[in-house]
Amino acid sequence: MNSDKNRVAPKVWLITGCSTGFGGALAEAVLKKGDYLLATAREPEQLRALIEHYPETAKPVRLDVTSPQDIQAAVDAAIATFGRIDVLVNNAGHGFIAALEEVSDVDIYQFFETNFFGALRLM
Repeated sequence: MNSDKNRVAPKVWLITGCSTGFGGALAEAVLKKGDYLLATAREPEQLRALIEHYPETAKPVRLDVTSPQDIQAAVDAAIATFGRIDVLVNNAGHGFIAALEEVSDVDIYQFFETNFFGALRLM
């Protein structure tokens, strides 16, 4: 049996929040597998080591998921670089622990803007 026939074509991933934690670990796993990655972070310079290790298959892009302009630019960069997006991982987000009466309206708005509306806009 021909092994090339059984080989799956690399996928193109867009992962938000690649600079630390789960996003960083997933980005590394995707690239080790041989897939392509648009690696995003609010501070893409934090992705330098990842990009240096995978210069042909990883592209860093600044993305603040609360910015519709950043979202459009990231999607445009993925299409321009890789021609498509196969997998979107809405990983960027944050949380806080507090009693409801301790949380300001601004904090709640920012929480939803990042964790809900940012993910929704990307989808």
